[in-house]
Amino acid sequence: MYTIEEFDKEKTRVLKYILYKKRSEQEVRSKFSKTIEDNLLEDIIQYLKDAKYIDDKEYIEKTVNNFIALKNLSIKEIQYKLISKGLKKEDIEEYIYNNKEDLEVFENKSISNIIYKKSNTMDKEEIKQYLLKKGYELENITLNLESI
Repeated sequence: MYTIEEFDKEKTRVLKYILYKKRSEQEVRSKFSKTIEDNLLEDIIQYLKDAKYIDDKEYIEKTVNNFIALKNLSIKEIQYKLISKGLKKEDIEEYIYNNKEDLEVFENKSISNIIYKKSNTMDKEEIKQYLLKKGYELENITLNLESI
């Protein structure tokens, strides 16, 4: 068992880590699993989840919004990046399902941006192969390539 002082001290450490930059539950676990004993870490994580400092569904939404604002990504790439952060596949799939239209608009915009950037150095077939490797849908690639 642990004391209230220990709980507060470690909770403050974890909270500083989360407040610096939003983190997923898995990121918190990975960061502190070696320095905080298991039952104390579990209780801290539960406390922070109850207080809404850790909310993986909200984290998915914020992360995707950052991707949309800053990057050109396919829906598959977004999925892989979220999975690599230790988020539950079901939560990711639910988010994608619920936001399919917006994500498809973003994916098409990304394709268009990439085609624009690559068209000086690659031919259409090379661009198509590049986009396929990145996980973009063939029909979206074809549609966008026809417009140049």
